[in-house]
Formats: sequence, C-alpha cells, structure tokens
Amino acid sequence: MLGACGAVRAEIVAARYLAPTERYDHGVLGDAVEWGGLELSLDDGRVLRAILPETLVFEDIAPRLADVDGDGAPEVLVVETSLTQGARLAVWGEQGRIAATPHIGQRNRWLAPLGAADLDGDGRIEIAYIDRPHLARTLRLWRLEQGALSPVAELGGLTNHRIGWDYILGGIRGCGGSAEIIAANADWTAVMAVRFSDGRLEARRLGPYRSRQSIDAALACR
Repeated sequence: MLGACGAVRAEIVAARYLAPTERYDHGVLGDAVEWGGLELSLDDGRVLRAILPETLVFEDIAPRLADVDGDGAPEVLVVETSLTQGARLAVWGEQGRIAATPHIGQRNRWLAPLGAADLDGDGRIEIAYIDRPHLARTLRLWRLEQGALSPVAELGGLTNHRIGWDYILGGIRGCGGSAEIIAANADWTAVMAVRFSDGRLEARRLGPYRSRQSIDAALACR
C-alpha cells in the first residue's frame, strides 16, 4: 500500500518498478517479463510500495517523474496494462493512483509514453504518448484536470517504438524556448517535430530517420 490518508505530503524523488511477473505474455518490449509493483521514494526518507492486482501489469521501461498538475512537485507516469483490455496511461502519487486513461480495449494493445510538458505555453501540462505505435501510430495528448485525465488533441502518422525494442524513442525537447515533441513518422523514414498551438497538433519533418541516434540528436537540438 502507498501512503495512508492524512499523512504529511512529501515529494517523490524516485520511482521504480518491482515484482517481475510473466502473467502477461505480450512481449512487446523484447521479453515475457513485466512488472507487478511500483516503489516510490520520498524526500522524507519513506519508501512506499504498491502491488497491482493479478489482472494488471506495468508494461513499461521505467516510471517517469513529471509535475502534471502544476503544483511544483512531481507525479509518476506509468503504463498499466490489463490482461484482457490492453494498456492505459496512469498517473500515480504518494496516495496511489490519481487518474488513468481508458484502456485501449483489447489484449496485446500498447502505448508508448513521450513525456509531459506545457506544450502551448498556457501554464497547463500536457501528457503525450503514442497510441499503438505499431498499429494506430497516433500521438495523443491528455491533461490532468480535477482529478481526471482529459483528452486534448491527437495526430496520426507518428511512432516511437518497434516490436521487441527494450527502449522507447522520442520525447519532448525545448529548443529556443519552444516545446516540441520528437518522434518518427509512421514508416520510419523521417524524424518529426510536433508543436501544439491553439488546440492543434502540427508536425514538420526535421530530417531522415537512419537510426536511434537520429531521434537522440533531434532531442538534443542538434
């Protein structure tokens, strides 16, 4: 169990998955092992752990710390997968799960996170991921508002993962003061930069995709 109600709130400084499990055999990340638990380390020295029910796993590389509610302290972004309904993105905090998107709706369907940032400069944080990077190849943005995740925008034709990779490409960069999402186009021929403005996502080609280093260079503003 994570923090008890009424406890003094502390800031999350680290997170990791634990309790490896083979109860879900999708293997999209290169092996049959997923994760059954989450551990949060707090700045007051506490270490909190949560174990998922047998119907869920964390199907992910690593938890991501990001301030998604704008209070100055990080929450934790994770990919939770139902054994029957596929993946969803969830936000966790000291007290447990705060909010989650709907599951994709089918077994062996996954999403690949990109990160979280104020993409349009309005002071609110957007959370970005690629929905089914091997199939739908759709960038989706969500916001945490009033304790729930609300959809904001979507754009097709983008991806950040190939089946069997034990890593996820892309992310969010800030070059010249502007936040941009970096990913590949759907057929892995180009590196794409995506901006969010006036409620719309717009993508532009940065250059050819040749390898993982193509995406890494774009993230580093090179």
